[in-house]
Amino acid sequence: MTAIEFNLQLLSLKDGLSHFALSLTANKDDAKDLLQETLLKALVYKDRFAEDTNMRAWSYTIMKNTFINDYRLHSRKKTTFDTTTELNILSQNKETTHILPDSTYAAKEIIRIIGNLDDIFKIPFVLHTEGYKYKEISEKLSVNLGTIKSRIFFARKKLRNALEK
Repeated sequence: MTAIEFNLQLLSLKDGLSHFALSLTANKDDAKDLLQETLLKALVYKDRFAEDTNMRAWSYTIMKNTFINDYRLHSRKKTTFDTTTELNILSQNKETTHILPDSTYAAKEIIRIIGNLDDIFKIPFVLHTEGYKYKEISEKLSVNLGTIKSRIFFARKKLRNALEK
């Protein structure tokens, strides 16, 4: 299949993908973003498309997986939206509690220990706690995926050992 044939076939699915995106997001703007991201991923990974397979199923799977990954990423951040006219983003937990001095000290101690880690452990660990996936960290730092996983594991282990002391 030539690139032009691939592009034409993909564009012929645009309306159906648009309806599917709207059914997933229930928001026109989010659906447009999801459609655009799906089409971009399909174009970027067109070399992975097997010519004798169903392009419709392939592109719908890309969209579904993109939606699920974005949902997981946003739910990890625990961000809520204010529904006032200004639509401010409020980054706060749903529960309001009083901060005890013990917890403030513990948080400062954890931050200090993380700061004392070697950069090869600290950087992947901090990126992971910020919500990045192993693969994203691997690509960002240009390091093998297995190496990233082991560095995050060892950072956790060093943090745990330091906190036990």
